[in-house]
Amino acid sequence: MRSPADIAREPSRRWRGRPSLAFTVRVTLALAVLGLASPVAPVVAAKNAKKKKQVAIPALTAEHRHPSGGMAFRTPESWKIETSPETPETVNAIGDGVAVRFVYHEGEMGYDSLHGICMLERLAPAMDMFPVVEYEYDFVGGTIEGRRALDSAFVVNYDQPIMGAREWRQRNVTIVGNGSSLCAITYAPASLWRKSAPTRALLEAVLGSVTFR
Repeated sequence: MRSPADIAREPSRRWRGRPSLAFTVRVTLALAVLGLASPVAPVVAAKNAKKKKQVAIPALTAEHRHPSGGMAFRTPESWKIETSPETPETVNAIGDGVAVRFVYHEGEMGYDSLHGICMLERLAPAMDMFPVVEYEYDFVGGTIEGRRALDSAFVVNYDQPIMGAREWRQRNVTIVGNGSSLCAITYAPASLWRKSAPTRALLEAVLGSVTFR
């Protein structure tokens, strides 16, 4: 069975870009992309929000800054943060049975091609998974604080259990603009994602905590 440490060791794909423009901006990743992609979505979300009970999630008391200093995010205090000298652009955050990977690079890249690269950020090598993924949605586009963004979600089936599960729901949010490029990727066992509203809310909160320098 693969462990959280194995997840952290999975190599990320690298890209090159132009120098960054340093400034500070706070963005909400979790719902903004889908909301901006369709004028109907915010209205539907507002109606659905009234029907849902408020979900309690652990407080995001720990702040973590990317080694480059270009972005930061927050997690519950108990989460484990992993970085690797071989892939300094990548930070893995693991806790509560799920994982979030941030791949940040100073410099801008075509956001559609970058999104395709980021969708290959899996929990195991390609030879250790079923080659076909089941898409929930794909390449939903929008803008966040002047940055271009794309959002995709799908389910991957791995040959061997990872943290006790073989079927994982993966979401990729790619944001490019203002001199930087970011892939934010969430991983959750598909069964846990479907059954646990707190798990879904927690992952949304971690994504929504991202700040750029």
